Amino acid sequence: MDFSLIVPCYNEAQNIRTFFATATECLDAAGLSYELVFVDDGSSDGTMAVVRAEIDAYRRARPGGRGSFTAVRLSRNFGKESALYAGLERAGGAYVGFIDADMQQDPAVALKMMRFLRDHDEFDCVAAVQDRRHESMPMRLFKGMFYRLFNSMSELRIVANASDFRVFRRPVADALLSMREQFRFSKGLFSWVGFDTYVMPYEVHDRLAGTSRWTVRKLFSYAWNGVLAFSTWPLKAIMWIGMILALVSLVLLGMDVYQNTVSSDPLSMSQTLLEVVLLLGGVQMFVLGVIGEYVARAYVETKRRPVYIAREEFVSRATPVAGELGSGSAVIEDAGAVACPRDGAGRAADAVDVEEAVRQAVLRVLEAQAHRGDGARA
Repeated sequence: MDFSLIVPCYNEAQNIRTFFATATECLDAAGLSYELVFVDDGSSDGTMAVVRAEIDAYRRARPGGRGSFTAVRLSRNFGKESALYAGLERAGGAYVGFIDADMQQDPAVALKMMRFLRDHDEFDCVAAVQDRRHESMPMRLFKGMFYRLFNSMSELRIVANASDFRVFRRPVADALLSMREQFRFSKGLFSWVGFDTYVMPYEVHDRLAGTSRWTVRKLFSYAWNGVLAFSTWPLKAIMWIGMILALVSLVLLGMDVYQNTVSSDPLSMSQTLLEVVLLLGGVQMFVLGVIGEYVARAYVETKRRPVYIAREEFVSRATPVAGELGSGSAVIEDAGAVACPRDGAGRAADAVDVEEAVRQAVLRVLEAQAHRGDGARA
């Protein structure tokens, strides 16, 4: 398998048809053996049904098509990061990419990124960055501030303004799969695993249909998750805040003593005590809140729950012609399609072996060719 594109979907039924047609036309024309891995992250608009219908239509319209397809439906909405991980577990290409289904990211650009990696051995990953961001000024300011703060607080350096739209080699995918943490932050994970990354500008398109699910609150939560996942700076900041507040308290106390000495006004101990108690109480609540965030995350990680739970899976693979096994230059007319129920860990619950199904299909083709050869000699 040359190229795997992972497509996380959440209520993208209106966009799937256009994306599927665009992606398959682009990749078929490139002459690659490829797969599209759709991950339905608990959609409520029938996204999974649309994906399966498009796969069936592709098999009927292009019996010699080189595309393989996997459609996974998660048991609920686990979030985009979990959907990406589910796709990574099923992607088998030498090159792997992330792309959204809303047509803001062009599959042709993903193909361009893959070809760049193929022609440049010195890079392992390509991160796409928008030429011009079609966002409001407050949103741009918020994101710019986040990247500056993150890079200053963490030992890692993440690519500013880079989305999840990336293409990378198999070793990078394997490294990402080795980290089964619950609170995932892809931008930080790509930086943590290392590898040489090339930044490629691209032009983002308007969303085909629907609206973005990213609100300011969700973006802030995502940014905070990234800070906690890859930095201990908040804990260090608590120490400095405590020291500063202690000094401020001493200064205020000294001012009260001085005023009492100069003006001979009696010093109100109750007022001073109230100020100190309120100040220290606020500091303690803040400190406990930050520490609680880290403790809660450690608690969740110790449970070792799966990153996601798959409800169902549908696989349709292009099978090579028997006479050209290994060449990857043709496919038989009837590609295997297997529906796989999944268990709680996101792996096959039944003994549904896709490789075995492919092997049986190839054997049937060989037997048919042998019978035709015997008939011709007769």
